[in-house]
Amino acid sequence: MSATPVTAVNTSMALSELVALLTRIFIRHGTSPDVAAVLADNCARAERDGAHSHGVFRIPGYVSTLNSGWVNGMAVPQVEDVASGFVRVDADNGFAQPALAAARPLLVQKARSAGIAVLAIRNSHHFAALWPDVEPFAEEGLVALSVVNSMTCVVPHGADRPLFGTNPIAFAAPRADGPPIVFDLATSAIAHGDVQIAARKGERVPPGTGVDSLGQPTQDPRAILEGGALLPFGGHKGSALSMMVELLAAALTGGNFSFEFDWSNHPGAKTPWTGQLLIVIDPSKNAGQGFAERSQELVRQMHAAGLRRLPGDRRHRARARSEEEGIIIDGEELERLRALAQA
Repeated sequence: MSATPVTAVNTSMALSELVALLTRIFIRHGTSPDVAAVLADNCARAERDGAHSHGVFRIPGYVSTLNSGWVNGMAVPQVEDVASGFVRVDADNGFAQPALAAARPLLVQKARSAGIAVLAIRNSHHFAALWPDVEPFAEEGLVALSVVNSMTCVVPHGADRPLFGTNPIAFAAPRADGPPIVFDLATSAIAHGDVQIAARKGERVPPGTGVDSLGQPTQDPRAILEGGALLPFGGHKGSALSMMVELLAAALTGGNFSFEFDWSNHPGAKTPWTGQLLIVIDPSKNAGQGFAERSQELVRQMHAAGLRRLPGDRRHRARARSEEEGIIIDGEELERLRALAQA
């Protein structure tokens, strides 16, 4: 008689436990401890908040990229103070989040002094959710906007081949009686990671998401990933916003456009080598201490108009549940993570 296969059991983990496990993985596969700490915290917080397409799902992609030699896991970002309201960072072909962490104190100092400051990150790789980059600023009473471009996978409206990336935009603002107002949206009809998850689960994607290799509309995520492409949300409007992101995140920062890098000599590379722009505003310079209350009044009126869910509400509910019950990790996923920590 054959043995019954043992099914891995889902596990509840504290945020600190998950961060520690992911940190070991990153260090094991070629990052410095400083880089590992930033990336692990970013991924773990995304998983905690229910953003599964940017949580532990991303870890194999990070590992594959590091093993390919495409990205510099030991990068030391070079922060440059170039103007009263402008900070520039060369990420040294490393990840964007450590570059942001290195520049953050100077960026906040300039925003509080001048009322507004810009951070231009170039020579960087961004492979995570964008909202964790802006939310901490709002928690300090600042308004933040960030854009980052990606690898070519989106067909501009009216075009016949992919050119843009998913090119997300993230925004965060403080409010008086609740967590910050935060949104993070791809300018494509759906995030690339969500297409990958749908393919893995054997699910279909919504109409208008993408096209197959022949340029025909499809709801098959595999057809989109294997020779097809995504579409911008909102037709020409999403396409225009995606173009704006290319200009701000790549042309302005000195990073690569989504179509400018070539990773063909690095099999296994997954992270786009592009750029990122952040704009941080101190609302106290104009609205005094009343900005957060004004934000809260807008939220009140949105609820009064019948809106039941604000951007970020689902994420905050997931966060509260995770903080109470722990972060639930699929048993097989956890086994894979532990294996990567030892590999």
